[in-house]
Amino acid sequence: MDSKESKPGDRGNAMLGIGYMLAATLLTAGMNSAARHLTDTVHPFELVFFRNLFAFVAISPMLMRVGLGAFKTERLGAHIGRASLNVVNMMFWFTAISLAPLSEVVALGFTAPIFATILSVLILGEIVGWRRWFAILIGFGGAMVILQPGFEQIQLGQALTLMAAVTWAGCLLIIKSLSRTESSLTIVAYMTVLMTPLSLLPALFFWQWPTMTELAWLAFIGAAGAAAQYCLAQSLHEADISVVMPIDFMKLVWIGLIAYIAFGETPAMTTWIGGIIIFASGAFIARREAVRRKSAGPT
Repeated sequence: MDSKESKPGDRGNAMLGIGYMLAATLLTAGMNSAARHLTDTVHPFELVFFRNLFAFVAISPMLMRVGLGAFKTERLGAHIGRASLNVVNMMFWFTAISLAPLSEVVALGFTAPIFATILSVLILGEIVGWRRWFAILIGFGGAMVILQPGFEQIQLGQALTLMAAVTWAGCLLIIKSLSRTESSLTIVAYMTVLMTPLSLLPALFFWQWPTMTELAWLAFIGAAGAAAQYCLAQSLHEADISVVMPIDFMKLVWIGLIAYIAFGETPAMTTWIGGIIIFASGAFIARREAVRRKSAGPT
């Protein structure tokens, strides 16, 4: 039996990576469903604060074990910028969850990789070939299937979801830049430490002390969010993105099932069709990005 260390993409690692991604999608769906339940009584901005607070509590044992070395950086400004943009992203996202059907929010959320590609061209000057531009057009076509402009008025919840996708795309670019010089632990450490106080300020304008039941749900949201991020990171560590990316579509499946059982929401056929189109576009863009990295040339 070969004693060499397995690499990402090996069969064993691929199955483990798929398992981690599947867990991440289920945890994310659970977090978003719990958030939708709480938005009836808890303001979305307050929800963002508690999500970050309990996520910080969840990973604080690891930070204490590592010590101050996790915070060694020469790019504090980039960390602050990422945390600030991420807070704005969460405010858009949780507000959208309170206004729009869950399945629509998740389906439109798949546009984030598409926006990230566009921003990389506008901000970083990245060269994007015709294949990825075509995928971007297809992805936006999927968004139009869901939004149906001209047939239905675009609602505030849908608009906020797209704004959340754009801001998350900006976060992805900052994370991509930080990952060139910073460890994953340093990125996570600054994210959790900075986002809690940054999200407290807007929450104070709508503050109401949560009940014990609400506090338990908020703790679940924070823990599920932290666990989902960990599972996602482990998934990408164990297997290539082209292997685990298709599993991300399970978020829409889980949300559709939970929304039907818990809230009586039945996803429209246009949501499924548009979600599949958007997801396929994003998956293709991710695949071409992987090819570009290997070839170090335009795609």
